[in-house]
Amino acid sequence: MSRPTKHSPERGSARTRLLEAAQDIIRAKGFAATTVDDLCRAADVTKGAFFHHFGSKDALGVAAAEFWAETTTGFFDAAPYHEPADPLERILAYVAFRKAIIAGDLAEFSCLVGTMAQEVYASSPDIRDACGRSIFGHAATLEADIETARWDHGIAGDWTAESLARHTQTVIQGAFVLAKAGNDPELARESLDHLDRYIRHLFHIAEEDAK
Repeated sequence: MSRPTKHSPERGSARTRLLEAAQDIIRAKGFAATTVDDLCRAADVTKGAFFHHFGSKDALGVAAAEFWAETTTGFFDAAPYHEPADPLERILAYVAFRKAIIAGDLAEFSCLVGTMAQEVYASSPDIRDACGRSIFGHAATLEADIETARWDHGIAGDWTAESLARHTQTVIQGAFVLAKAGNDPELARESLDHLDRYIRHLFHIAEEDAK
């Protein structure tokens, strides 16, 4: 969901180095194209060490999705979008923050679990489910602010806080796909601008009202 710091083979345990390597390489090459040799070389470990920690490449994929969820949770918990007192301002600040971290190479700002889910949803249900837990778990962190903002603004309708939280992730993951397809990060940032406008429309506010 974010773009964590690149792996550093000289730091941490062999397992951690392999997971950090997986974050970088899978986002750049895809899960199928990433080999055990690629991971071992990047992490500076032997194949024996790989199979000591992971029984298979698929097991590494599940662990990588779980590691991604753990590391990005801390990243987002510390992000500045939590600072505004008003819940709607926090939601809009979240969107602005997601736009702000679309920077660097395409692989660096794209989402590991989104990348893997698209590729292996049918071939590896265990990886798919681990990716789903990460994506839906992150979406759930937005629900309380959305529900409070609905209450504060008297918003009714046939949508829920849960559905809007999931929609934010739909836009973000789709934005990454468009950026890759067009080889242009600006396409992703453009999508986040539209998400901002959509949320303002749902809550019946003009752009200047929430600034």
